Amino acid sequence: MRKSLRVAAVGAACAVAGAALYGTGVATAGQSTANSTHEPYNIGVLVKDIDTYYGTTLDSNGVYQASATSRYAEDLARLETDARRHIDKAAHQARHRGEKPAVVFDIDDTLLLSLDYEKKTNYTYNSATWASYVAQADRPAVFGTPELVAYAKSKGVEVFYNSGLKESQRADAVANLKKVGADVNLDSAHMFLKDAANPPAYLSSCATAAAWNCTTVQYKAGTRKHIESLGYDIVANFGDQYSDLDGGYADKTYKLPNPTYFVS
Repeated sequence: MRKSLRVAAVGAACAVAGAALYGTGVATAGQSTANSTHEPYNIGVLVKDIDTYYGTTLDSNGVYQASATSRYAEDLARLETDARRHIDKAAHQARHRGEKPAVVFDIDDTLLLSLDYEKKTNYTYNSATWASYVAQADRPAVFGTPELVAYAKSKGVEVFYNSGLKESQRADAVANLKKVGADVNLDSAHMFLKDAANPPAYLSSCATAAAWNCTTVQYKAGTRKHIESLGYDIVANFGDQYSDLDGGYADKTYKLPNPTYFVS
């Protein structure tokens, strides 16, 4: 479930204040969603902090963009530098063990930036406005991540996508990813989207055609387990939410910065 800024204000404030949340390691570290007995972080100040973090500007087309010189961009660059080193080394080790190395990427705010949507909806989620926004297939890239996709491919690492987008949004997602240069393995065998009407057998413990009851962690971890069952070793898993990363089936996780919303 995607939750609004107001629900996640304390956790988001911590995300803005500390780059430690954006590193690698245990996926649940540093994230709090519990109600506090203290006065929460002031939401007006928080929004200003988020804008400062992204270096948010309104371009000539009326679209909110992040700045390439922002703290957000700097945090991404550090993470991606580490990821390239890890992919290079882990891919070599996996092949030495006779395994097929793979990487897994979330899409929303991991490859495609949704800052403009968040700003224009006052950081609140609505399924209809979100669907309309995705259908435009015109989101900018998250700085450096399409290049990271290409880097993994150049090292002989298989690229997969594991997204909470709906199956009905596949064509829009593919078009947008191609537009930003993440044009690698954009077929149904590599891009896993949420198909509530026809869920895959490997999610049968929580999803059937009659009812989808998978949590985000169950869905994403179950999909990674399926990928590894095909003979791949997932050497790195990338996402902007801890729920993208929890549940295992990846040698290393990379939490990308996103102080604008929280997905449980």
